[in-house]
Amino acid sequence: MPHAAADPVWPKRAVVTAGMPYGNKPLHFGHIGGVFVPADAFARFLRDRIGKANVRFVSGTDCFGSPIDEGYRKAVENDGFQGTIAEYVMGNHDRQAATLASFDVQPDIFGGSGIGHAGEVHQELTYALVEGLKETGHLTLSPTLQFFDEQANTFLNGRQVVGKCCPVQGCKADAAYADECSLGHQYSPADLMDPVSTVSGTTPVMRPVNNWYFDLPDFSGFLKGYVERLEQDEEVRGIVPTTIGEFLGPPIVFVKNEAYDEYAKLAGDLPPHTCREAEKGKASFEIQFDSIEDRDAARSVLEKANIRFRTSKTLVPFRITGNIEWGVRAPDMDGVEGLTVWCWPESLWAPISFTIAANDALGLPRETWRDFWCSEESQVYQFIGQDNLYFYGVAQPAIWEALGSRGVFGGADARPLRQSNLIANYHLLFGKTKASSSGEAKPPTGEQLLEHYTAEQLRAHFLALGLDQKSVAFSPKPFDPKLTDEQRNDSRVADPALKEGALLTNVFNRLARSCFYESQNNFEGHMPLGAVTPDVVAAAKRALAEYDALMHKVELHSIMQLADSFIRYANKHWASKIKEAADAEEAGEADARSLRRQALVDSYYLLRVCTLMMHPIVPRGCEAICSYLDFDADEFFSWNYDFDGNDELCSASEIDDARHQVCELPPKFDFFRKHPSQYK
Repeated sequence: MPHAAADPVWPKRAVVTAGMPYGNKPLHFGHIGGVFVPADAFARFLRDRIGKANVRFVSGTDCFGSPIDEGYRKAVENDGFQGTIAEYVMGNHDRQAATLASFDVQPDIFGGSGIGHAGEVHQELTYALVEGLKETGHLTLSPTLQFFDEQANTFLNGRQVVGKCCPVQGCKADAAYADECSLGHQYSPADLMDPVSTVSGTTPVMRPVNNWYFDLPDFSGFLKGYVERLEQDEEVRGIVPTTIGEFLGPPIVFVKNEAYDEYAKLAGDLPPHTCREAEKGKASFEIQFDSIEDRDAARSVLEKANIRFRTSKTLVPFRITGNIEWGVRAPDMDGVEGLTVWCWPESLWAPISFTIAANDALGLPRETWRDFWCSEESQVYQFIGQDNLYFYGVAQPAIWEALGSRGVFGGADARPLRQSNLIANYHLLFGKTKASSSGEAKPPTGEQLLEHYTAEQLRAHFLALGLDQKSVAFSPKPFDPKLTDEQRNDSRVADPALKEGALLTNVFNRLARSCFYESQNNFEGHMPLGAVTPDVVAAAKRALAEYDALMHKVELHSIMQLADSFIRYANKHWASKIKEAADAEEAGEADARSLRRQALVDSYYLLRVCTLMMHPIVPRGCEAICSYLDFDADEFFSWNYDFDGNDELCSASEIDDARHQVCELPPKFDFFRKHPSQYK
C-alpha cells in the first residue's frame, strides 16, 4: 500500500454489523440503501484491506417482539395465513436473505435470533448476559404498569398499542406505540396519549406486572464522558454524540402555558423542583426534577389534576424483560419465572451471537469470538439508522460498561466488550417522508426496485447519497408519485437514480473494454508489462491514499466522488494516449508501436486501481474484470502491494516475457449492464 503522510491505522480484526430487520415484512429500500449496502461496501473493503479471515460481517432477522406478534396476527386474520408464528418468521427471513443476495449484500452470516444454530447460541448468550448483569448488581425487579386488553383478555406489548402522539417534548414521530415511538424515543406506557389496542380497537387499562430493568440512569456520568470522547474524535459522525447527548439531560416536564395557574395551586404537592417560564415564542413552561423517581411522582399529581404534559428525553431504567410469549426466554431469577427478554436489549447482543455462530460454522474454537469483540487489536463497526442511536449509543455502551471485566460468559478468558464505532446514517426519505412500511405512502420493496434497475446501479446510487451528512430523498422515476404515467415512460424525463449508473455503464465499461479489445487486436491477447508512466503512478497513489483515509472515516459518498473522478481521469488518459499513438502511426513515426504499448501499460494499471476502488461498491462487475484479467481475486483485490505497476501481480516468467495472458472478451461485452427495461 502506498504511504501518505499520516496513514490510517486499521485493526487486525473487525466486526461489521447491519442491524436486524424485523421478521414481519420484506426489506424496503430504506433497509437496503440506508444500512445494508453501506455496511456491505465497508465490509468488502475491510476484507480487501485486512484479509477475509479477519472480518466478520454479521446480521440477521429479528425474530421476536411485538411487531412480529402483530404482523402474524394480521397475516392470520386478514391474509388467511395458516402456519405457526415460527413459520411466518422463517418465510420472511428467507425472503429477506434472498433480497440481500440479489443486491450483492454478502454477510458472513445472515442468521436469526430464533433460527437454527444462531438461535440456539443467542438463547445461551442471553442467559449468560442477563445473569451477568444481575450478578454485577445492575438489574432491578420493578412492579410496573402494562397495557391490558380486557376484551381480548391479554397483556399488550409494543406495536399492539398505538397512541395519539409521542409524549416526548418536540418529537415529530409519525407513530407512537406502548413505550416507544417510531423515532426510538422511550417513555413510560402511562405517558402515552389516548392509547388504543390494535387487537380489539378498545381503550386498554393498566395492570401491574413485574419485570427486570437495567439501571441506566446510574451510568449518566459514564455516558457523559463517553459523549465527550466522541465529540473529540473527528472521525465520529456529528449526529452520534449530538443524539446521545439529548438523552443525558435532567428529567423535565413540559406544561402548556395556559395551565400555569393550575400548576401553581399544586406546586407544593410536587417533589422538589425548579420551574422555568416559557422562553419567548414557546408554548410550554418547564418543571425540572432531580431524579426520574421525583418526576414520576409529580406525573401522578399532575394527572390527578387533569393537567396535560409532555416529558423530556432523559435516562430512564431500561426494560430488559417482558411477558410476551413469543420471545427469547429470560433466566428465572429470584423466584420470578416465565419472563422473556424484550426484543431491543437482546437485539443489541445478537451480533455477538451471530459472530459465535459464524465462527462455529468455520470450525473455530468457541472462544475465538472474543478476538473480534474484546481484543484491543479488533474493532466493531455498527451501521445503524439515526432512530436507533438510543439503543446502540446509550443503552448498549452502558450495558457493556456494566459487565466490565466480567465480560459476557465470565470465566478465565473473560475480557470487557469493546465499545463500538457507531456508523449512523440519517433518514433515507421516500419523497419527503421517512421510508416506513407502516406509513401511508408505501416505499418500494427491494424486489420491486430490481424490476427497473440493476443491483449495481442502485448500490452506486445509494452510496453516493451522503446519508452521513443529512436526510436525503430517494426518488426513483418509476415510483415517483409526483410524476404522471406519461412522464414515467418519457425518456426525456431524467431518472435521478441512474446518475451514478451512467459512470458504470458508460465510462468504466469503456475503460475496461478498451484495454481488452486493444490486447486482442494488437497484442496477441496479452497485457503488456513494464514501467508505468511516473505521473500516472503518482496520481494513482494519491488517489489510493485519499481513498484509504476516506474509508477510515466511512465517508462513502466521498469515496464515490473520488472513484468517479479517478475513473474519468483514467478514461481520458487512455483516449489521449491512444490518439497520440494512432496519430504517430498515421504519420509513420518510428515510435508509434511503443506509444501504443505504453498507453496500454498505463491503462491496464489504471484499470486495476479503478477496479480495486470500485470493488466494495459494485463487486459483481469488478470481479468479472478480475476474472477476464485472469488474476487470483484474493491477490488482485488485496491492498498489500506497493502499486508501482502490474508486474507485482505476475509470475517471474511473465515478467521476463514482459506480458501476461488475459482472457478473450466477446464482442460488445458489458462488465456493467443496464437493466433490460432501460433499453428503449
